[in-house]
Amino acid sequence: MSERRTTRAVIPAAGLGTRFLPATKSQPKEMLPIVDRPAIEYVVEEAHDCGLSDISIISRPEKTSLEGHFAPVPDLVALLTEQGKEDLLAGLRRIDELGSVNFIYQPDPRGLGDAIAHAEHHVGENPFAVLLADDLMVDGGTLLTRMLDVHQERQATVLALIEVPDDQISAYGSVAAELVEPGLMQVHHIVEKPSPADAPSNLAVIGRYVFTPGIFAAIGETELGVGGELQITDAIGTLINSEPVFGVVFSHGRFDVGQKLDFLRATVEIALDRGDLGPEFAQLLVETLKRRGLV
Repeated sequence: MSERRTTRAVIPAAGLGTRFLPATKSQPKEMLPIVDRPAIEYVVEEAHDCGLSDISIISRPEKTSLEGHFAPVPDLVALLTEQGKEDLLAGLRRIDELGSVNFIYQPDPRGLGDAIAHAEHHVGENPFAVLLADDLMVDGGTLLTRMLDVHQERQATVLALIEVPDDQISAYGSVAAELVEPGLMQVHHIVEKPSPADAPSNLAVIGRYVFTPGIFAAIGETELGVGGELQITDAIGTLINSEPVFGVVFSHGRFDVGQKLDFLRATVEIALDRGDLGPEFAQLLVETLKRRGLV
């Protein structure tokens, strides 16, 4: 019989955000807004909407605005209520509905494997999901829900996989895997940021994982890897030696908001999907492109 579905999620967000300097000199990159909500809120909302109610963010002590964003603000709520600003209140209520968010501190960012290891005392002997804050999924929770279902059925670690062009695989972990059923692979080998010539496939690992607690022992056996960091890819390679690992293949809905161009793409796509902004914003885009002679 399958165990009860996991309710735990870990969101690593202790990075320095150097790609977005100088904007991130004094604020976390996770707090940069996509339209009118910080990127981290979309990720927490995804976890919550997929039934992951015990959410921990791996952060740094100086990233106080992250913690502040998810804290109650009764004085502001009272003021907006008095002023009858229901549209603004709705945004604050949405944050409150996400529930309590825990914060775990990683003083020195030494790689994703190290960040996840910091959650061991909170997760304990329980399975848990990991959602990378840079990977924004706008798919109604389809990918993560499927991954949680596979974990529950097979009691195994599950990775999110996407096909990328051969010349882009060096930016990702790459897997050798065999098809189990449509959209589901069993992973037999994984390599961190291989050259296109050395990549086992063009299936890339992106920032959604569902781990068994066995990942912590695997991290403990893992040495520093690419970039002098503790790579979770290397730890997964160790885990494969003792447990089955599966991958759910998907094809759409992901924005890598840690990259400037995809950050802009996410902003445009999400704004266009908004009922209160989409039509006027679409017209503005068309007018701007015409004025610049691009259409």
